[in-house]
Amino acid sequence: MWMEKVSVFCFLASYVVATAFAFLRFRGQSRLNHTLTVGASIAGLFAHSVYLLVRSRNVDLPPLMASSHDWLLVLAWVAVLIYLFLTMLDWQLPLGAFVLPVVLVLVSASRFISLEPNQLVSAQELSEKAARGWVMLHVSMLIFGIVGVIGGLILATMYLIQHRRLKQKQGMQEGVALPSLARLARWNWWAIVVSVPTLSLGMAAGVLLGIVAKRTATQLSFSDPLVVGSGIGWVVMLGLFCWLVSTKRAAAKQVALLTVWACGFLLLTIVGLQVLTGSGHKLLAG
Repeated sequence: MWMEKVSVFCFLASYVVATAFAFLRFRGQSRLNHTLTVGASIAGLFAHSVYLLVRSRNVDLPPLMASSHDWLLVLAWVAVLIYLFLTMLDWQLPLGAFVLPVVLVLVSASRFISLEPNQLVSAQELSEKAARGWVMLHVSMLIFGIVGVIGGLILATMYLIQHRRLKQKQGMQEGVALPSLARLARWNWWAIVVSVPTLSLGMAAGVLLGIVAKRTATQLSFSDPLVVGSGIGWVVMLGLFCWLVSTKRAAAKQVALLTVWACGFLLLTIVGLQVLTGSGHKLLAG
């Protein structure tokens, strides 16, 4: 069947083409360039969807629960879907140049992570522990939380670029116009304020699953580097969240800089440690 032949390389190649067209937009806005960027992204998203569906059918688990490989691809899939939705609303917004490189990193990293189903989320264990709902809550909240983190990183980066352009008095005709600083700062604030509680809920559900697992034959070590690294990244994000909600008049540029550092650290920790360990299965366990 043709669906079985779809590989990660298929949609990775489409996203590479889309990213190239997205950066070409900075040499001048063009309806044709926009159409090619969106077209390549849609082609990639289609192949991406087919791959996840086939993987889900083969392991008899939802993509979010199949493996860390699939989980990372779902994260990339959601990012592309949001990008396409927003760019349809405003084609002049150069989101592709900011979102698609992140997608390329996520998809590329997934190729170095194990495709084996996670032990703690196998169908048999989930039935015995009546924990399927908790596992789905855990992985879903992590997805939405990290999507928010990616959004915060992108918005903060856009703010710093726009701030630099205005400071150097570069005209808007140079490249593609970005939203105003005030709007980017407001969106950045909301991305952090919404994503951190969601991420915290996912982490809490994971800790609960880890405690339950210790009572079964399947063991989870909370001293695992991936678990520790993810915890440290979450603490950094929580610190940023507390500072944002407790500071009434923080400088927008300072907020953007801290967002880049905190969000970048969390993403680098989660993705980097999964690649280094080669499996990353413990992230989905707690």
